[in-house]
Amino acid sequence: MANKAVWAVTALVAGCISAASAQAKSDREFLTDAIKGDNSEVLLGKIAETKSSTKAAKSFGRMLVKDHSKAKRQAAAVALKMGVEVPSDVSDEAAQEQKKLESLSGSAFDKEFANYMVSDHQKDISEFEDQAKTGKGVVSKLAKETLPTLRKHLKAARSLE
Repeated sequence: MANKAVWAVTALVAGCISAASAQAKSDREFLTDAIKGDNSEVLLGKIAETKSSTKAAKSFGRMLVKDHSKAKRQAAAVALKMGVEVPSDVSDEAAQEQKKLESLSGSAFDKEFANYMVSDHQKDISEFEDQAKTGKGVVSKLAKETLPTLRKHLKAARSLE
């Protein structure tokens, strides 16, 4: 009987450790993806600043560069405290969008940029809301603190459409 209790406790502890590891991995992945997202928004914002044909889209590009540079600094500080490597690359989706945007000009550029930013920020908001709800600690707090800026960006991107 005592042997069964030891096995049960061992299984319970192993399950708790596994669950904690899964959460930590999730936090690490979230941070890595968030920083890549910030890198992506800065890159695409810079492209919009130079290629857009409207003042509104150029202004939105500047806002993306400013806000996502700040968000990256905040996320990078959290990542470094957690021992997570801070990526310098962009997301695969942003790399594809960069190629697309570089081939466009005028109103075609502006339309594609606005559409991508709406879609991208909707996805980001969903991911940050999930992290804010399910996570705990500093990563969840970071997600909660970032949401108002992402919502502001979504609203601004929609105004460009």
